[in-house]
Amino acid sequence: MATTIITPDDLESFRKRLLEDIQNLPPKKDVSKTDKWLRSDEVLKLLKISLGTLQHLRRTGILPYTKIGNVVYYDLEDIENMMLKSKKVDGDSEST
Repeated sequence: MATTIITPDDLESFRKRLLEDIQNLPPKKDVSKTDKWLRSDEVLKLLKISLGTLQHLRRTGILPYTKIGNVVYYDLEDIENMMLKSKKVDGDSEST
């Protein structure tokens, strides 16, 4: 097995290429800040809830939605408002 010697110049060249590759990576999509309308699967991930819970929120009118064809959309602002309305502080009569 042959031995390869790595010089400081080799390391510097590698570092520059690595930094360029990192800078050229596509930005990570932040659902909560980029999309006004979210599909059901995105809401499930965002809120970390089950499909049944999402359907309950929709059926009871807690979370408004828009349906186009077979796709259900939720307004991000409505989700944020729902979260604020459900916000609890210590001392609230309802237990979690």
